[in-house]
Amino acid sequence: MSRHQAIEQTLAFFDDGRFQQTLARRVAFRTESQDAASGPILHAYLRDEIVPQLEALGFACRVVDNPEAGKSPFLLAERIEPGATFTLLTYGHGDVVRGYDAQWRKGLNPWDIVVEGNRWYGRGTADNKGQHTINLTALEQVLAVREGRLGYNVKIILEMGEEAGSPGLNEVCALHSELLAADLFIASDGPRVSASRATMFLGSRGVFNFDLHLKLREGGHHSGNWGGLLRNPGIRLAHAIASLVDAKGKILVPGLLPAELPASVRTALQDIEVGGDVNDPEIDADWGEPGLSAAERVIGWNSLEVLAFTTGNPAMPVHAIPAEARAHCHMRYVVGSDVTQFLKHIRQHLDEHGFDDVELRGTEVHMAATRLDPDDAWVRWGLASIERSTGKPPALLPNLGGSLPNDVFSETLGLPTLWVPHSYPACSQHAPNEHILADVTRESLQIMAGLFWDLAEEGPGVMAARA
Repeated sequence: MSRHQAIEQTLAFFDDGRFQQTLARRVAFRTESQDAASGPILHAYLRDEIVPQLEALGFACRVVDNPEAGKSPFLLAERIEPGATFTLLTYGHGDVVRGYDAQWRKGLNPWDIVVEGNRWYGRGTADNKGQHTINLTALEQVLAVREGRLGYNVKIILEMGEEAGSPGLNEVCALHSELLAADLFIASDGPRVSASRATMFLGSRGVFNFDLHLKLREGGHHSGNWGGLLRNPGIRLAHAIASLVDAKGKILVPGLLPAELPASVRTALQDIEVGGDVNDPEIDADWGEPGLSAAERVIGWNSLEVLAFTTGNPAMPVHAIPAEARAHCHMRYVVGSDVTQFLKHIRQHLDEHGFDDVELRGTEVHMAATRLDPDDAWVRWGLASIERSTGKPPALLPNLGGSLPNDVFSETLGLPTLWVPHSYPACSQHAPNEHILADVTRESLQIMAGLFWDLAEEGPGVMAARA
């Protein structure tokens, strides 16, 4: 038995159509976690689709209810080998965003795999059914080649509510911390930096949502009779936002910025190019923090975004000064930002700039920023394994530009976290026409088979180097 044999057997599973058949079964489950009526389907996905595969591989499985009543379930599984010296924990989520069936283009259906050349369309192909199916398939084939003996323990947590904000995930991991105890975390979600370059990231930017609301009076008033006499809440709120972030996207509130861009992060991002794929939007070179590269702005720094802004009735405007205006905003922030003080800094800044009439509200949407040290021994091992499998150096991102519940694994469970994504930036995840690329999927199977194999051969040495 050999590493090459394990990779070839994994690729054969793809080449003969078995991987596509497996993924098609999983896509057919309409696991929309935002739908309150989807509970039975969420349970069925775990019970009928995932548990049988894992039990056949020697995993002990159990589905546990969410601590938050009525929310999505979790699958906890473990495979313990006698004498194993370390343990791997992996993760995925089987829920998807809503299908938006009517918005998919003609010939596509979110609940079926439709193949058009290199693209495999279907809801969840990129986020996240395709990704955890890649990982479980690679693990299955490596186990087969190694005749059922990995030399390390494997534990799995699969949630069914990530698209609804991962309710209960932290509580479940804290409650079952002994069962989920491990030495290393490897999982897959999000996109590569580009379709052509394998990627590893070590955490994610955090997200912090807040609302701005300005109500000046009851009801609208005719702009001919009152224009020039009454404050316009839309104009006032627009200027309040402009005091927080300038016309080129630079954040103007020092307390909303990280303390620094660490040298290790800057070094890791030196060869990272963002965008450039056919379907990617064109990057605005002069947007965001001055003096930073595009990769540093989206990976290593904070951004403030206005997600929605309303005043009056945009669908049916009338000649009246509206009574109120609302803006829904959020911060994407990195490690080194004092998120606990964000609201305080925003409130103080608005007051100092004469916007004490603007109401500021925090929301429940919040994910923490996390980042494993790019110099960690596990990082060096993972990068070397991926390069050995592909023949090309992978991209290293200290953290993803988006947000994931990585703090549950890095903080609550205290694990070094390696993420190996299998989709690409233009995959249309969350949108109509979501898809994965067949060639990226095939390479991802190769990468994961190599990682699982190398962990058996080299894991103890990496553990010793970190000690």
